[in-house]
Amino acid sequence: MAKIKIKNLFLGLILVGGVSFANAQTTQSGTTTATTSQADNSIEGLKKQIEANPKDTESLAKLAAAYQEASDWPNAIDTWKKISALLPDWAPSYYSQAYAYQSAKDDANAKMAYEKYIATVKPEEVEQNKKNLAYAYFYIAFAEQQSDPAKAKEHIAKSIQYDPSNQDAVKLSKALNS
Repeated sequence: MAKIKIKNLFLGLILVGGVSFANAQTTQSGTTTATTSQADNSIEGLKKQIEANPKDTESLAKLAAAYQEASDWPNAIDTWKKISALLPDWAPSYYSQAYAYQSAKDDANAKMAYEKYIATVKPEEVEQNKKNLAYAYFYIAFAEQQSDPAKAKEHIAKSIQYDPSNQDAVKLSKALNS
């Protein structure tokens, strides 16, 4: 039951994040300040909820998403790590960690988190995670193209298997196989 709620929350957060991003693109700078202070209030409220119940994974996921929306990558990473410790078999937390590390320009940890994500996705979850798996494999292939071209080729093949329409992956595959 908790896993289903967390998965639904995560999907909802992705949708809300997309809507917030689109909304931010259409608002003027005066309202951006109000939005920022609302995010700060939201973060503070969530921190208080988590202080009361440190194992509240739903509030932790909301907090991590709020940190990401605020581009506070160190706190986003720390919060996703807490979720991973509480739900070690929940793959989206590793994907989100990888995204936060990548946004923070920490490529080594991003690569490790994408690898953990790939390893954590259960066989019955592959279909719904194809796009994320494709990106994770692409990222790893891109990171390894110089140091381990053979491994990069394996990863890019997997990426294309999951998303054959990704032109960046197709280009990297051609470069690796030429």
